[in-house]
Amino acid sequence: MIVLDNVTKFYKTKNGKKYVLKNVNMTIPEGINVGILGINGAGKSTFLRILGRIDFPNSGRVISDKTFSWPMGLAGGFQGSMTGKQNVKFVCRVHGLDEKEIKEVIEFVKDFSELGDYFDMPIKTYSSGMKSRLSFGLSLAFDFDYLLIDETLSVGDARFKKKSKQALMEKIKKSNVLMVSHSMKDLKEICDAGIVLNNGEINYFSNIDDAINLYNELNKR
Repeated sequence: MIVLDNVTKFYKTKNGKKYVLKNVNMTIPEGINVGILGINGAGKSTFLRILGRIDFPNSGRVISDKTFSWPMGLAGGFQGSMTGKQNVKFVCRVHGLDEKEIKEVIEFVKDFSELGDYFDMPIKTYSSGMKSRLSFGLSLAFDFDYLLIDETLSVGDARFKKKSKQALMEKIKKSNVLMVSHSMKDLKEICDAGIVLNNGEINYFSNIDDAINLYNELNKR
């Protein structure tokens, strides 16, 4: 369960405050996959990070005893001067894994990412695609209560995209999902419920189809 207790999130702009959330109170039940929708600029990615407690509200609280992944495919958290292997080892230690578990994760990520010799080279030498493959493999190596997915169901070329999406769908069987996407097909395939953001307000629907219907209406305005 995730509880939003009087949560407000805004950014200051030259035209005043831009609200993502304004005094929002909401409970997301356990055991469901939730799609997050909203027109461009509504703050979907920010809201996803707040739910995962990666970003923080200006006021109010997000309460949950669950564990959350970092957004799938996000490579921004890597340390550029460290190698792929060193970054993976660092994340493992942050999550409290022992030496045997760390070795297993390193082998999994190296094999899944298919980076070859680049796995032992500094991240700053990687292309964006290589960083995404490393991050995606690292996300799959851990078990979380919630997977945070921001548009990314797969990464890489066509063959790797197929492989990564299959691996993710297997992972979803053991985790719940909080997912931002513009693909109605993916939302219907994966999500049970839906949340629609609009001008700082939030609408929760227990049926993803109802959320999609509201999103489509907002897009017509």
